[in-house]
Amino acid sequence: MSQQGRVTAVLGPTNTGKTHYAIERMLAHRTGVIGLPLRLLAREVYDRIVALRGPSVVALVTGEERIIPPRTQYWVCTVEAMPVGMGADFLAVDEIQLCADPERGHVFTERLLNARGLHETLFLGSDTMKGAIAALVPRAQFMRRERFSELTYAGSKKISRMPPRSAIVGFSVDNVYAIAELIRRQKGGCAVVMGALSPRTRNAQVAMYQNGEVDYLVATDAIGMGLNLDINHVAFSGLRKFDGRRMRELAPNELAQIAGRAGRHMRAGSFGVTGEAPPLDEGVVDAITNHRFTPLKKLNWRNERLEFGTVDRLIQSLEAGTDDEWLMRAREADDLRALRHLAESPDIRLRLSGAPDVRLLWDVCRIPDFRGISAAEHAGLLERIFGFLRDGGRVPDDWMARQIKRIDRTDGDIDALSKRLAYIRTWTYVAQRTGWVGDESHWRDATRAVEDRLSDALHGALTKRFVDRRTSVLLRRLKQKEGLVADVNDKGEVTVEGEFVGRLEGFRFRQDASNSPDEAKTLRQASLTALRPEFHLRADRFYNAPDTEIDFTEQGGLMWGEHAVGKLITGPEVLKPQVEAFVDDEAGSDVAEKVKRRLQHFIDRKVATLFEPLLAISRDEALTGLARGFAFRMVEGLGILPRDQVAGEVKELDQDARGALRKHGIRFGQFTIFMPLLLKPAPTRLRLLLWSLANGLDEFPESPPPGLVTIPVVDVPEGYYTLSGYRRAGQRAIRIDMLERLADLLRAQDSRGGFEANPDMLSITGMTLEQFADLMQGLGYNAEKGERAKVKAVVADAATDDQASPAEAEVEAEAAPVADETPADGAEAEAAEAEAEVFYTFTWAPRRQPNAGKPRGERPQGQGQGRGKPRGDRPQGKGKGKGGKPQQQGAKSYQARPPRKEKPIDPDNPFAAALMGFRDKK
Repeated sequence: MSQQGRVTAVLGPTNTGKTHYAIERMLAHRTGVIGLPLRLLAREVYDRIVALRGPSVVALVTGEERIIPPRTQYWVCTVEAMPVGMGADFLAVDEIQLCADPERGHVFTERLLNARGLHETLFLGSDTMKGAIAALVPRAQFMRRERFSELTYAGSKKISRMPPRSAIVGFSVDNVYAIAELIRRQKGGCAVVMGALSPRTRNAQVAMYQNGEVDYLVATDAIGMGLNLDINHVAFSGLRKFDGRRMRELAPNELAQIAGRAGRHMRAGSFGVTGEAPPLDEGVVDAITNHRFTPLKKLNWRNERLEFGTVDRLIQSLEAGTDDEWLMRAREADDLRALRHLAESPDIRLRLSGAPDVRLLWDVCRIPDFRGISAAEHAGLLERIFGFLRDGGRVPDDWMARQIKRIDRTDGDIDALSKRLAYIRTWTYVAQRTGWVGDESHWRDATRAVEDRLSDALHGALTKRFVDRRTSVLLRRLKQKEGLVADVNDKGEVTVEGEFVGRLEGFRFRQDASNSPDEAKTLRQASLTALRPEFHLRADRFYNAPDTEIDFTEQGGLMWGEHAVGKLITGPEVLKPQVEAFVDDEAGSDVAEKVKRRLQHFIDRKVATLFEPLLAISRDEALTGLARGFAFRMVEGLGILPRDQVAGEVKELDQDARGALRKHGIRFGQFTIFMPLLLKPAPTRLRLLLWSLANGLDEFPESPPPGLVTIPVVDVPEGYYTLSGYRRAGQRAIRIDMLERLADLLRAQDSRGGFEANPDMLSITGMTLEQFADLMQGLGYNAEKGERAKVKAVVADAATDDQASPAEAEVEAEAAPVADETPADGAEAEAAEAEAEVFYTFTWAPRRQPNAGKPRGERPQGQGQGRGKPRGDRPQGKGKGKGGKPQQQGAKSYQARPPRKEKPIDPDNPFAAALMGFRDKK
């Protein structure tokens, strides 16, 4: 054993500054090496030394990472990766008590026995190592360091009552994830630290905890290995762990190593249990708080003097025992297990032609099983790598590229990303070995880049799953009693302290989805506290907003832009609806009252504007007697009254009364008494809404699309068509103003002798002949269907045509031959059938009652009266159109060629001659 320089064992509990002391001592020398138990801790120490001396003189060497500047003076390594025999002035090994670890203890023991600095050597660790070091390193000096702060036992606490700045420790991945999920729901989130995380992921998680984004840390026992965190309390969620072979109880010194992370420098710390972990025994508590543990009597050891003559001799040398009472042969490690497996392969033995091949095989077997797969599968991978190195001298670039490409994906959940990170560590390790790949610099950069991408993705996935940043930030601000700053963008998205918390829809806060009632309650409380000033600002803007920014829906909703801010409710009168404002209670009564007042102003002005003629007639004191009574009927009917409902009242009105009413825009139609201005789309939409409110309808029917003359009849509440400005007739309803225009045309027809529809009638209704027939039946007419031969017009020679009279043209059309040859009888019949046309003859049939059973307001006026065709407000006898002959002549010429444009007859009217005859009679 080498005994160069001074050897000092710096022993004591956690939080004694041992690692800090070692760094100071190393930097006091020109060169130095420090070995640390975890890649995570090595990275932390590396960053600290780089901050002090710069990156150009500090190296970082782990199994998967090599940063070696040309002028390296200080080497920060994992214990396994420490360069041996390089002759550094200073050498230190941290957590030396791991000599007793079943898995890695033989590596620490080898460093204890053989690793030395030229001038100074430090072994840092627990007091339990004092006897072993004194026996194995006789010249060692001892330095005892006391804990800076007090460590006390706090007993058992529920996770929901865990104080801030706590670390909850679990001993399996599933356990850690379950605790982290519970913390997220109850406390807003936590950071997650496990030994399997890459340094980049671990640092990102720890940074969240250290800078206060989260107040809780959930970790494995990895935090017990020297990681310096700002922890006040450590809680154990269990007291048993799986050590790779079996489940076992944690020893008091192991518990102390973890519990000792509570308290930082001079600040006191506490530890306890939580979850299903039973309370600690008094003896265990006393041992932890007073730092008294059973000294280690045996250290794990493996023969370091290996023989590479054959693979069998190598295995024998690895299995060699020791007579030293302080040492015991380590149990079979993963590298020896892999070597045994490969030694049984005939292909491997054929390739082992000498000691260099055996040494190469041993180097390959020392690739850690980062993936945690079966021993056989891991050995298969090692066999493939050994084959490449033995036969080709290096791992082929294309094969290496395929392995990396398969892993280089950042999609998937936490488990998928964690597996890929474990897989890439294998190739990172291969790339770090000198001579194993072609372009070492390229592959080291490539594997590091993939690891960084996966690390960032894993950090993001852990944060997304286990941290609710919104709740965490808001809770922290509330505890600090700071004023929370809320912001609402133009999309209504609400952020509090930069965190998205939901949307403000008008004056109601719509919280973003939360995963638990507790979380939702906390988030809403914090959000509304911050939103209170915003509610007042928004209420002021709304109160001063023009009416053009506010509207009502056909279901009675009141909108400000795209957000509902209230609804209409029934008022004392139909034209005086009231409003109900949609305002969160937390906004306050002042905001609610201001919103309600503004909405009431809006709807009052809307009613006053759209129903101005109706309100004017109700206020006209010049109307007296029957005229005033009829005006109130119009107001009750919201400007539309079916004539048959008020026939008696209309009959009693004298001409002066009617004239006074007409001055207010009332039109006395044949079917309906109405105010034309109120038939426009806007008044119609509001009229239907007010009518629906007054009648207490559960669902308000929508107003018909504007511009349609007729609409199909559907199942709607009684009175809907009248209030919509339509009258039901057959399978469709016709707009009342267009119906009156149609009535004017119908009065000119012989309704007793029968008449046919002319183009004007079809044009007014926009219907086909079949639809028009159904409409006429709905209005109380009989429609008799018939067929006849269609008369075709003939295009004559232009010169002759110019001189022909209409009568001559008709004669020529009838006399014109169809073809040069006389067709056969069958063809003749076929042609006749093809030229047949359908027509309808309409007669007034008041007793047919085609709409019997319909509500009174929806039946055609005059139906069932038995006294002839209904009439409008005109002198009797005017435009009766008696004398069936002209009407019949019109019917005969219905499909005839229209008159020429130069004639003073409507060119679109096929009843030209008949209409001219009527005009002459007048």
